[in-house]
Amino acid sequence: MQTSPFGARRMIADAVDLAQRLPRLQAGIEAGTVRVSHARHVAAATRELSADEAAWVDSEVAGSADGRLAWARFEALVEGKVAAAAPELARAKEEAAARERCARMSRVNKHGMATFVVHADALTVAGIDAAVTALADRLTEQMPDAGRNDRRVAAFALLAHQASSATQVTPKVQIYLHLYADSSIARMEGHGPVTRSWVTSILSQMVGADTASRIRVTPVIDLNGQAPVDAYEIPARLREAVHLIHPGDVFPFAANVSRNVDLDHAVPYSEGGPTAIGNLGPLTRTHHRIKTHAGWEVRQPFPGIVIWRDPYGAFYLVDPTGTRRITGNAGEQAVTPSELGFSRTLRDHIAA
Repeated sequence: MQTSPFGARRMIADAVDLAQRLPRLQAGIEAGTVRVSHARHVAAATRELSADEAAWVDSEVAGSADGRLAWARFEALVEGKVAAAAPELARAKEEAAARERCARMSRVNKHGMATFVVHADALTVAGIDAAVTALADRLTEQMPDAGRNDRRVAAFALLAHQASSATQVTPKVQIYLHLYADSSIARMEGHGPVTRSWVTSILSQMVGADTASRIRVTPVIDLNGQAPVDAYEIPARLREAVHLIHPGDVFPFAANVSRNVDLDHAVPYSEGGPTAIGNLGPLTRTHHRIKTHAGWEVRQPFPGIVIWRDPYGAFYLVDPTGTRRITGNAGEQAVTPSELGFSRTLRDHIAA
């Protein structure tokens, strides 16, 4: 097989785990509906779990292991399910990671350049990043010919040397934590799953510190009660609701899950499309331009369910599990709507 002993051990371990602990993924591999790379990733990620915990993760992720999710989003899905399956193990790993805090020069220094590494909790690093960004913005007039990265390096150096101008920087850091009543795991946007004990510890430090930190607890948003607005501009309440319905870019197989995206009207506002839930979806600027100028069409028969038609006549369904191609080019059927469990309303929408 032309592989190393290390690689062979991993392959054997993955094969055994799939056969004995992950039956749905194994069945998908045998049926040709699960990608081997995805199944092996789950096998490695669940190796420390008990058989029952691994089986639960298997049941939760097997449906998305066919490639419908971009790899980064599949990794995030698996990471969250593993943490939810074994919260005590996740907490132990957080405690072990907390003991690895450091601020040091990296050993990889070449060509006259060096790297300084700060490894700390996510909120501390977010605060450092915000301070560097704020000071770099203030350096624009002093360094008009410098690029953004050059200004950020200069800002970091000023902060590290406690320059007088740096003491006036008061960065604003905004962290989004999603908490669920029936789960011991929370989700931090841009970071991943964290345990409730980690959240409690970090928030306690913020409240106890002599800072201007503020914690705002927002109630559950009624996504069905979002009234449309008679304008092209999207108010903050609708933008937040759309992000909760669509936590990532809704273009087929897209990977982006940040909030720094465009909110696109599926039916253009100029053509009567409302600024409302069910007609808005997040797209990166590139995907927004493709949709606008390259012949792609999109509709949302229900909020959270997105159907795309490419310029060649193929249809794609994007939902919380990922992307599936539901028809071939020129109407050639790849997967029938009934096979996907669509309602008659949705089947009629696709047929139209």
